[in-house]
Amino acid sequence: MAGIATKRLILGSASPRRLELLSQIGIRPAALRPADIDETPHQQENARDYVRRMARQKAEALDVAPDEVVLTADTTVSVGRRILGKPENRAEAAGFMRLMSGRRHLVLTALAVRDATGIRERLVTTRVRMRPIDEASLERYLDIGDWEGKAGGYAIQGAAAAFIPWIEGSHSAVVGLPLSETASLLASAGIFPAPEGANA
Repeated sequence: MAGIATKRLILGSASPRRLELLSQIGIRPAALRPADIDETPHQQENARDYVRRMARQKAEALDVAPDEVVLTADTTVSVGRRILGKPENRAEAAGFMRLMSGRRHLVLTALAVRDATGIRERLVTTRVRMRPIDEASLERYLDIGDWEGKAGGYAIQGAAAAFIPWIEGSHSAVVGLPLSETASLLASAGIFPAPEGANA
């Protein structure tokens, strides 16, 4: 059909949240191709530089065919100069939540879109405030297990939403993919919303 883009979108992520977010704006990747990279922050690396580097290195780690466009992203949480990645265990998740309790933090999501012409990048910053969390509420939250595999030890669309009265910025970026910015970057690479099945 005339007007249907011939480029194939590859999502460089195994995140079901990012896949769901893309579907909200009518974009369905042709394939998922997670990148395997070392996600250890460099010494003295600030959160903005770190999250940009992660998104770019994921994009660079993947092979891209001439007709393919790769989308990668990385999300991290920052409190002051401290980067809060995915907690390794319950105790670390508890420490992250106590650190954010009663104060504001930043959620940084970096995007990278790579095709045969190069890489396009964007960084989106969202401010999030958590209300004070008492120990009983924290223990109940940790028991749910929603902290596992989440930057900062929480997902705004999960149980931790009960602790978040205010955000400034992109809600979808906190979930894992800023939709407005993602749509713009993909459009610049020739990827547009399409009817279900058209991008498969």
